[in-house]
Amino acid sequence: MSHKKTNRREFIKKTTGAIAGLTALPYFVPAKILGRNNNIPPSDKIRIGCIGVGWQGTSNMKTFLNESGAIVVAVCDIDKNHLQDAKNMVDTYYGNNDCKTYHDYNELLERKDIDAVSIGLPDHWHGIVSVAAAKAGKDIYGEKPLSHNLMEGRAICNAVKRYGRIWQTGSWQRSRNNFRYACELVLNGRIGKVHTVEVGLPSGFSDFGGNDKITKPPQELDYETWLGPAPYAPYASARVHKNWRWHLDYGGGQLMDWIGHHGDIAHWGLGKDKDGPIEIFGYGEFPKTGLWNAATKFRIDSKYKDGLKMIVAGGHKDVCNGTTGTKWIGEEGWIWVARGDRLDSSNKSILYDKIKPDEIHLLKSPGHVRNFLDCVRSRKETLAPCETAHRSASIGHLGLISMLIGRKIYFNPETEEIKNDTVASRLLGRPMRSPYHL
Repeated sequence: MSHKKTNRREFIKKTTGAIAGLTALPYFVPAKILGRNNNIPPSDKIRIGCIGVGWQGTSNMKTFLNESGAIVVAVCDIDKNHLQDAKNMVDTYYGNNDCKTYHDYNELLERKDIDAVSIGLPDHWHGIVSVAAAKAGKDIYGEKPLSHNLMEGRAICNAVKRYGRIWQTGSWQRSRNNFRYACELVLNGRIGKVHTVEVGLPSGFSDFGGNDKITKPPQELDYETWLGPAPYAPYASARVHKNWRWHLDYGGGQLMDWIGHHGDIAHWGLGKDKDGPIEIFGYGEFPKTGLWNAATKFRIDSKYKDGLKMIVAGGHKDVCNGTTGTKWIGEEGWIWVARGDRLDSSNKSILYDKIKPDEIHLLKSPGHVRNFLDCVRSRKETLAPCETAHRSASIGHLGLISMLIGRKIYFNPETEEIKNDTVASRLLGRPMRSPYHL
């Protein structure tokens, strides 16, 4: 093993280079190494509270830690292990013991000195905590999908608007150059009028460990509160952390886990951030045994009022050539974009086009969390505001409803109502277990 010394400048260069290549992974470099978060007076920093510090919540917290304009002052979780790990991480970063811990998110929200919150909770908790945060006057960085169902999404957006809050959704692909450039090419007519867009998503389940065996909850987890507004169910390790997304009481499978990414990009490149489909037909394959009950393979065919067709699928090789990503198909060719800086077109020369000064230019992000912090200061709209996230998630919510009832549904995106179908309309929202409500 080499023990060649590395100076500080080289260390930073190597570290940040590695970070840039791991776009979907969290990173954490203590402030005492990078010398960051110290060049702005504490009184001028945006004070952040993190609600939910498990997998994604911790990833987001680390990003806030590495932003010089922010300071993480509090963390909240109902798993004692997650909570202690998060506090240790924050305190280690700042070199003190100042990070406060909370079991109840309401107590964190009551703090007048907290400017904004990062919410990294299972989907079934998004609505309640997001609305409460808006009412408490906090700006919000919230995870995708925006909501567990369409009606909760509307409630979140209404609260954000009513209380004048800044909202950024974790649809971070909007802050990547290849996704922005692909959308600019489509919006500026490089493939002519778009008639079809394909959204390729993962299929199946990713097993994060645990099993279906019914046991007592571990002492470190407040399982009753974890269930929250969801129907009561006995504890099983495969029901909770990470794996909750494969159960419809808490998440929506790969469909809802990813629609806020590639479906969001589809809308961005179409200029449909505030639009939705009018006809939706979805069908999926659901597990016949086991704890998990979200679709493992699915396809949603929808139509918009201007005639555009959108196909969202997981496990179908004829959509996006069996890959993940977004593919716009126009009268003069196609453009496809995906993670890993991938970008392709039927006409390769398009990929070298420059967007002219008089053409449509989308915001070049300084970084997804940085964009949020900038907008907290300026009070301007973020790259992925609440209404946009709601429309992106709605594609999945409506497709799932159609899958569950087994027929096409007709939707009015202006009133957000399903036409002439009482059964389908009931699924726009879900009852909450007492005493939880919006």
